[in-house]
Amino acid sequence: MQDLTPTRVYLVRHGAVAGAERRRFIGHLDVPLSPVGEAQIEALARHLGRTRLDAVYSSDLVRTRRSAEILAAPHGLRAEPLADLREFAMGRWEGLTAEEIRALDPTAFEEWMADIGGFQFPGGENLAQVAHRAWRAFEKIVAARPGQRVAVVAHGGTNRAILCRALGIPLDRILTLGQDYAALSVVEAVDGGWRLRLLNHCEPVLAPSP
Repeated sequence: MQDLTPTRVYLVRHGAVAGAERRRFIGHLDVPLSPVGEAQIEALARHLGRTRLDAVYSSDLVRTRRSAEILAAPHGLRAEPLADLREFAMGRWEGLTAEEIRALDPTAFEEWMADIGGFQFPGGENLAQVAHRAWRAFEKIVAARPGQRVAVVAHGGTNRAILCRALGIPLDRILTLGQDYAALSVVEAVDGGWRLRLLNHCEPVLAPSP
């Protein structure tokens, strides 16, 4: 008998990173989770501990690998890193704040603000390139895990790109999809496409005991 169990993907953004309060463009920089980020992912791990997961995949950057490690542990799994799930490569802008970029490269900054969907980051990628490789990774995962429940831990940009492609949303509308730190979104295969079951859910973080 054919297995009719739909494939379900739990799409997770990594937890908050060290220095997140400065709101720098991180991109491919390898920054660790902050203590807050660890707590956020631990809270999500408790939530997903009630769900059977068959596999966990992540971007190969340290903030996503650590997040995936925390999520995978309750299920006795080891996360598989995939470079195609990395965040935008932001080139010369990586490590800078918006204010610093505006001061250093005002023309390019205004071009980015006017055309987020088509802008090419100086020395980096554009959105179409990110969406292409992120969807390639997503399809690889889904093909390897038909009918299973899979967690994919990536970044705000790559997660939004995957959701846009899965749901048929134009890439220039990418920022309409919330992707907070440690947010969970869920998509399920249905009728040859994908249905959104949950978007940008964040578990409350327990306050430390006095």
